[in-house]
Amino acid sequence: METLNILKNDPWLLPFQEAIVGRYVSAQQKENLLTQNGKISLAEFASGHLYFGLHKQADSWVFREWAPNANAIYLVGDFNNWHEKQNFSLHPTGNGNWEITLPLDALHHGQLYKLHIHWENGRGERIPAWSRRVVQDDRTHIFSAQVWDPSSAYSFKIKDFIPDTSPLLIYECHIGMATEEEKVGTYNEFRENVLPRIIKSGYNAIQIMAIQEHPYYGSFGYHVSSFFAPSSRFGTPEELKALIDEAHSSGISVIMDIVHSHAVKNDIEGLGQFDGSYHQYFHTGSRRLHPAWDSLCFDYEKNPVLHFLLSNCKYWLEEFNFDGFRFDGVTSMLYNSHGLEETFSAYEDYFNGYQDVDAINYLMLANKLIHEVNPHAISIAEEVSGMPGLASSLADGGFGFDYRMALNIPDFWIKTLKEKRDQDWLPTAIWWELTNRRQDEKTINYAESHDQALVGDKTLIFWLIDDQMYWHMAKGDLNLAVDRGIALHKMIRLATASSMNGGYLNFIGNEFGHPEWIDFPRKDNNWSYKYTRRQWSLVDNKDLKYCYLDSFDKEMIRLIKSIKNFQASDIVKRWENDKDQVLAFQREDLVFVFNFNPNQSFADYGILCELADYKLALSSDDPAFGGFDRVNVGLEYSAIADPLYEKEEKGWLRLYLPARTALVFKKAYK
Repeated sequence: METLNILKNDPWLLPFQEAIVGRYVSAQQKENLLTQNGKISLAEFASGHLYFGLHKQADSWVFREWAPNANAIYLVGDFNNWHEKQNFSLHPTGNGNWEITLPLDALHHGQLYKLHIHWENGRGERIPAWSRRVVQDDRTHIFSAQVWDPSSAYSFKIKDFIPDTSPLLIYECHIGMATEEEKVGTYNEFRENVLPRIIKSGYNAIQIMAIQEHPYYGSFGYHVSSFFAPSSRFGTPEELKALIDEAHSSGISVIMDIVHSHAVKNDIEGLGQFDGSYHQYFHTGSRRLHPAWDSLCFDYEKNPVLHFLLSNCKYWLEEFNFDGFRFDGVTSMLYNSHGLEETFSAYEDYFNGYQDVDAINYLMLANKLIHEVNPHAISIAEEVSGMPGLASSLADGGFGFDYRMALNIPDFWIKTLKEKRDQDWLPTAIWWELTNRRQDEKTINYAESHDQALVGDKTLIFWLIDDQMYWHMAKGDLNLAVDRGIALHKMIRLATASSMNGGYLNFIGNEFGHPEWIDFPRKDNNWSYKYTRRQWSLVDNKDLKYCYLDSFDKEMIRLIKSIKNFQASDIVKRWENDKDQVLAFQREDLVFVFNFNPNQSFADYGILCELADYKLALSSDDPAFGGFDRVNVGLEYSAIADPLYEKEEKGWLRLYLPARTALVFKKAYK
């Protein structure tokens, strides 16, 4: 085999060539097995959703389920008073599959149903594994599958949408908590009230959490029970499709936060002991239960499990026109230890024989499938350990993800805010964290996501301002803590976004400094929705300072989008000085200058740049963004030639740099 590019790009990986080539070969072997050595495509293999579950045919209903440990299965529901009846009994068809065909008048739209599954010495009530619609009774809180056969299926207006990834600007969101009312929001409310805000803000993608049905709302959607059912808490499948279609019509990609790293351990709602066995979908013994998440771990070695999960990927892409996925918990999948209590301080830690080869096979096949179904699809890995090659192509020897989340960046900002005085912020450290990435992998930069907003932690704005937000966010109210917080909030986000090499992500509401944390309804807070919503009225109130941060975010996004393929442009450090706390770098025609110094402004400060004229394009000190108007936005600047740098055609851009201010200069062409 020819040397893989991942090894050519990083010679330090050569000692681990056998392991890297081995995972590549292993995934190919698994694909050959699943596709019968190429007789069918991977996409054809991943079509279980078209076979299993409930389907309406021309003259009948057909229902199929995989339950190899079962010895009898009955379809029960409100159509037969929830009783086991012989005419609703499934029959085995081989390979653990069961089937029943019913006349068209046996089932009707909206009816509820489940399975009664019998096995040796036991029986259980189950929701079908491939259900596309699952609802919860408002009174009893019991979940059931639902016959879903609306009189008119949703027809997408936009059929060949191509995501804009130049760059990818993601607005991470949760449908239920997107409303200001203390309740669970809906797909329709999001489409009507929140999507227009996102469009206006300039983001070109939304990443939606908690789509797959989950029994416990407070799990944030990460304890999935029904993998093929969009959560009915937020509305109907048609309403979700309408939201995606509307987003596409406005040029917005829709990425789904998909959970294939684990599953809820519930039996009745989930897949825990679906057919009475422990091993149908999951590991047995010590590998069955995830020690940190109290959930079940898939056994990726089993072909039927791969069939289930790969079909799930294809289903969401084709049935709902999602533009791709953000895969949650990838670190947990990569290692038999789930990455818990691991240091990952050297390459040896990634190739020490403790990796989950079967899970790695699945991830590589999932990425191949996703791009086979939709060549323009987006796949993003949420991964902590830094596994080399995660966001490299399969052909290069990687896992095939398009992007990986830059988890080090939010950790760095939070750690800085918690542990360092403002005068100890070092541009060298900031630059290292923002640009420390593999050159052959694209990342999604972000200052904070939903993880930093959960109860028990604090958002960036709350670390910066804390309880002063409750009393001093009115315009005209002078408060040093608020002034500091607003200034640094803007600088942190601009530094993070402008240093991207793939994309940038913001969590819903954080662009305007949404106060406090996220705390889902639970027993300990008396099932309150007070902290599970977004207070849009704060940013809409022009008498409050939240609108300053929102305006800055919009202008920052606009400026980044003004450079075509901004994310792919070279990022060139122009200046860093830890003593002064000044950092400057250039991308194409834009020069970004940050003065993190909390006390000292600098006059006539020299930044070594290309010889050119520059115009101030963005100032965080602009009064429109809550600044103090210390810089004249209309001025033009010329780099002054220096004989020492004559051959490099560089000169000194002499600037006034106010304390805690970020400035962006753009080349002025005449």
